[in-house]
Amino acid sequence: MPRSIRPLVAGNWKMNGLQASLAEFDLIGAGNDAGLRRVVDLMICPPATLVSTLAHAAIGQGILVGAQDCHAKDSGAHTGDISGAMLGDVGATAVIVGHSERRADHDETDATVRSKAGAAFRNGLVAIICVGETRAEREAGKTLAVVRRQLKGSVPEGMTARDIVIAYEPVWAIGTGLTPTAKDVEEVHALIRSDLKKIVGKDEAAKVRILYGGSVKPSNAKELMSVANVDGALVGGASLKAEDFLGIAAAYR
Repeated sequence: MPRSIRPLVAGNWKMNGLQASLAEFDLIGAGNDAGLRRVVDLMICPPATLVSTLAHAAIGQGILVGAQDCHAKDSGAHTGDISGAMLGDVGATAVIVGHSERRADHDETDATVRSKAGAAFRNGLVAIICVGETRAEREAGKTLAVVRRQLKGSVPEGMTARDIVIAYEPVWAIGTGLTPTAKDVEEVHALIRSDLKKIVGKDEAAKVRILYGGSVKPSNAKELMSVANVDGALVGGASLKAEDFLGIAAAYR
């Protein structure tokens, strides 16, 4: 059955990647053949030091390049920070905001994430807004409440399906090899789709891409990508190897 939403498989390289990593990126480009391009969008979000390099390398390869974070303001006295305007200037088309590692390691609140998503919007970048519960929250039965709160607090009003992607990443599954069941993923994604109707409107909510992230690999990608309301994946460690990343994308062939 044809998909109403074009899927996206995005790779988050996190704090990994040097100039030599361009070789792996080129392998991803080489594997992104016409057949794959017809059915799925591929994106790599490298560290900030490589955004410009990869954006230039991506020309003609059909791969989107995003970033991993941006400041809430477009310029100013913020030593070490990078603005959405700067990212767009060097070729980024999207930026991840609110990843659990930013929320935990940098004490980012929903309000902070919301401000960064707004900065992405102002600068023509798609905001990939991350939500997800910790293991303690899941075991306490708070998964849906946590995701609902994060979604409501992190998505700015007035956004459309062109401006945002939502990524559900259960914190306990990131880099652990553990994954929730397909039923669990379906439940959370259905909640996200439903709640988005209140935030962006019914018509736009039906078009927003909702990605699953958390120990996605070639061996489980087909099952996860077949779940209702899962429109792709936000891939961590597996995106560092072209073979694994393309193996995940191949779930859509």
